[in-house]
Amino acid sequence: MSKANLITPYGGKLVNLVVEGVEREKLLARAPKLPSIKITMRNLCDLELLATGGFSPLTTFMGKADYERVLHEMRLADGTLFPLPITLTADPKELPTVGEDIVLRNANNDVVAIMTLEEVYHWDPATEAALAYGSTDPRHPMVSEMERWGKVCISGPMKVVNLPKYHDFVELRRTPAQVRAMLEKMGNNNVVAFQTRNPLHRIHEELTKRAAAQVQGSLLIHPVVGMTKPGDVDHYTRVRIYKALVENYYDKNNTLLSLLPLAMRMAGPREALLHAIIRRNHGANHFIVGRDHAGPGKDSTGKPFYGPYEAQEIMQKYEAEIGVRMIPFEELVYLPDEDRYVEQKDVPPGARTLSISGTQVRDEYLAKGKLLPEWFTRPETAEILREMYPPRHKQGFCIWFTGLSGSGKTATTQVLTSLLLERGRQITVLDGDVVRTHLSKGLGFSKEDRDTNILRIGFVAGEIVRAGGVVICAAISPYRATRNEARKMVGENFITVYMDTPVEVCEQRDVKGLYAKARQAMQEGKPMGFTGVDDPYEPPIDPEITLKGYGSTPEENARIIIKYLEEKGYLNHI
Repeated sequence: MSKANLITPYGGKLVNLVVEGVEREKLLARAPKLPSIKITMRNLCDLELLATGGFSPLTTFMGKADYERVLHEMRLADGTLFPLPITLTADPKELPTVGEDIVLRNANNDVVAIMTLEEVYHWDPATEAALAYGSTDPRHPMVSEMERWGKVCISGPMKVVNLPKYHDFVELRRTPAQVRAMLEKMGNNNVVAFQTRNPLHRIHEELTKRAAAQVQGSLLIHPVVGMTKPGDVDHYTRVRIYKALVENYYDKNNTLLSLLPLAMRMAGPREALLHAIIRRNHGANHFIVGRDHAGPGKDSTGKPFYGPYEAQEIMQKYEAEIGVRMIPFEELVYLPDEDRYVEQKDVPPGARTLSISGTQVRDEYLAKGKLLPEWFTRPETAEILREMYPPRHKQGFCIWFTGLSGSGKTATTQVLTSLLLERGRQITVLDGDVVRTHLSKGLGFSKEDRDTNILRIGFVAGEIVRAGGVVICAAISPYRATRNEARKMVGENFITVYMDTPVEVCEQRDVKGLYAKARQAMQEGKPMGFTGVDDPYEPPIDPEITLKGYGSTPEENARIIIKYLEEKGYLNHI
């Protein structure tokens, strides 16, 4: 079979910022003498795609001209279509003078790259959120994350000396150039790419095979293994599933499985364009776009952040300019009497159909320890998911109490702890006052310190839940964005309990006299930053449970929580 004539990379050239040999050794020798900053996991994922050409034609983190035009027009300064900002933020106090070199290090302090600092410019999280993601709602994972980024963006030419080193699935981790070479050997002029951050079921298998047949070409199954939506199935489990399916159910002559170290933005329509650009750089000229592609779910009012077909509409508009044709993900349903999948519009009149939603997969099968049916998913997939996701009553979970000081959080926690211990669950309690004595000793009560305190609690809670434990967190946690960040750290099994107690009632119960002290300080012109007096409390918009901290006893409130846990499957009924 002759080699394929793959399309050129986006922008005409595949970027490569990785230096080797003598030049690399010289840069590593200089690194200890230079100022440095640590970059985040998101930055590291972005840097890898910049370095290897995944983001071609970008050659560095965006400077101000590119950034501003991308936000407003989805174009780089030279007019090239590019839908989302790719930036590196920093604390200006850590930066050298413009024109000097700075070392970029990972979390382990290893040298990753050396950047010549060319630009330092200010940015505004709210503006970026509104323009790039279409929302300032902190329920959007990027909106809440950006609040903790550095105050300035930095840019400049980079030389990458160490790409991230992986120890898992190393045979599937390939650069764009390596993917292109493997696709070329397959000999097909057309390549259709499939983006996924979820386990693959029979419906996805059917869709991808149909897409490959439609374009008469190769299929690139290209799952994201960088950062996805908080609460998603971990990439170790997903990749085991992908491998099993490709090895047993796909034609190896025209199917390639390769992993993509992308940090997703969950930006819906704009992200669909970015995904298409990335896939073009990997050698694909067709791209499957589904309903609510790269959507982050629902906002604080319960509405989806993006319309179900917005991503397909924007891809259709720009596919010619990108050079990647869209293959729409049509909704398929299963006809059990004929043992086949068909598009919804092609269902024969009166035919019996079967379907299972993502919520049903989670709540009616995995949460109850039931194997998914074979018509819905392959046995290999069902078994891997059952191994990795025990029934809900054996999973860890987090009860996160929030409310004003004196609202009843601690009293209800004490009763709830006894009731859960009675059920045989091992409990860890992270009370706000106790945490400040130990885990957060030395922190003050500025907004920054309060956020740090809550994020520390969230981190510890997440580790406990992942180990199968139950954790009760009782902290004022006044700010929505920080609570949402804690929710992301814990994942799916996060239950917000809002103690809805008026400040007047809290003041009447204040045996420590904190409210009176705060009001006195405010009158003297020396505000303490006390929540409910001279610092705001932002109530949760859609908590899982709302309790009244007055008119109900702690015992009654604790039993409301127990009933909720039983209904959701976290506890067995007794």
